[in-house]
Amino acid sequence: MTGSRSSRPRLAVITGASSGIGAATATRLAQEGFEVVLGARRAERIERLASRIGGRSHPLDVTDDASVEAFCATLDRCDVLVNNAGGAIGLEPVEEADLADWQQMFDTNVLGVARMTRALLPALVASGDGHVVVVGSIAAHEPYPGGAGYNAAKFGVRAVVGVLRQELLGRPVRVTEIDPGMVETEFSLVRFRGDAERASRVYEGMTPLTPEDVADCIAFAVTRPSHVNIDQMIVLARDQAGARTVHRRG
Repeated sequence: MTGSRSSRPRLAVITGASSGIGAATATRLAQEGFEVVLGARRAERIERLASRIGGRSHPLDVTDDASVEAFCATLDRCDVLVNNAGGAIGLEPVEEADLADWQQMFDTNVLGVARMTRALLPALVASGDGHVVVVGSIAAHEPYPGGAGYNAAKFGVRAVVGVLRQELLGRPVRVTEIDPGMVETEFSLVRFRGDAERASRVYEGMTPLTPEDVADCIAFAVTRPSHVNIDQMIVLARDQAGARTVHRRG
């Protein structure tokens, strides 16, 4: 549990909370006793989830400065920020790259983290025990053919997290990077632009992680004693040994 650092529950903000890892994390942190605030572009989804778990929700597009400002203006405090919003688009080689897709991936994955973290850092510091969690990817450690745009974005996220950890040293804010491998969410459906058949083949013959598996890792990190910082955690399914090294049965 979150312990008794103050007389009221710690407040956790989760971006990209309308589905997948974000929704599972919001649910798990609510179970751990956090007050949760959900942000995502799909307002109806987060409203339903917030109602179900006893949290709050506000529309949020992490690629839009005004949206980030409006979202953060609804908060009077923040103890934990889970930067989960992100994603991949396409799997084309560099010579066929659609740079608009690359722009979208950088704006969501890298600048989205920067926007939210910059906006909420004063509150995180003021809390006396703040925590920034960033959901990265195994793609931040191992480039693979077709992944250049997403690899570059997640390598960028990893760099931001490493710098932030150094810059906040000595201040009461922890920084954690959670890097999952294959997780069965809407990730592949988005990557393949709604091609459900192609997306389903990503997980054929193997058992991927679930969003709840990753939420467990995030919950573990943010419920450690305040002097303990889980710097980085790479989480893979047993059937996966690298970004493209996967055991498939049958």
